[in-house]
Amino acid sequence: MAVLSVEGVRKAYQTPAGETVALRDITFSMERGDFFSLVGPSGCGKSTLLSIIAGTMSPTAGQVVVAGEPVTGPNPHIGYMLQQDNLLEWRTVRQNVLFGLEVRHDLTPETRERADHLLETYGLSEFANSRPSQLSGGMRQRVALIRTLAVNPDILLLDEAFSALDYQTRMEVTEDVYRIIRRERVTTLMVTHDIPESICMGDRVLILSPRPAVIRQALPITFDLPVRSPARCRGLPAFASYFDYIWKELGMDETHEDAVGSLAGESPVSAADQAP
Repeated sequence: MAVLSVEGVRKAYQTPAGETVALRDITFSMERGDFFSLVGPSGCGKSTLLSIIAGTMSPTAGQVVVAGEPVTGPNPHIGYMLQQDNLLEWRTVRQNVLFGLEVRHDLTPETRERADHLLETYGLSEFANSRPSQLSGGMRQRVALIRTLAVNPDILLLDEAFSALDYQTRMEVTEDVYRIIRRERVTTLMVTHDIPESICMGDRVLILSPRPAVIRQALPITFDLPVRSPARCRGLPAFASYFDYIWKELGMDETHEDAVGSLAGESPVSAADQAP
């Protein structure tokens, strides 16, 4: 059974000029541990789709199913990480990590132990009593991720989670985040405007058309690496091929809006094009 199923989701808004359709017939599913990237032109509805999956916005038609249950509101199975880390400056790192558990009234000896284990595993235990203002931008994002993982979500939604960072810090943080997510085996859907980031981190890249958005392509991403990491992916010939393909897909004219991608589609890059 899929961890996440998005089934024929449509979102329309009523405006003085009439109905505006943001999303049209969005359908895909994800299994446990999948990491999908979501890219598309600005304003096409990427963040709207994440809000619908998170249960903070209702679709006009269709449904989202998480862990076998339709989403009808904010869902405890879903963790949502935004562009800003939103750490509480008056709380310590450990208190910030525990905050989500407090909000959910799920602060128990077992959940405290899990939070402390995450801090220890991912190199933040020595900063547990520090304030967020004492941390670098990259460390703050790591704390924000661990706070989200502390509630043990089945699905993690990342909405431009690294875009507020400078380039070098962003590169370092994507390495950290990718490693943590893979180790925790959390099903992850990431919205990004950064094509290289979408390729380096995703198992598939869902490419949306201009509004009203449909899935033009669900592109499988594979690299011939014994241990995959974002930095290693960037150095392979396949990376450039994926980049060129996605760039062209995003530049397609509006006459191709009905070309809905299939999750069973073949990658435009063959294994022969990849470097060891």
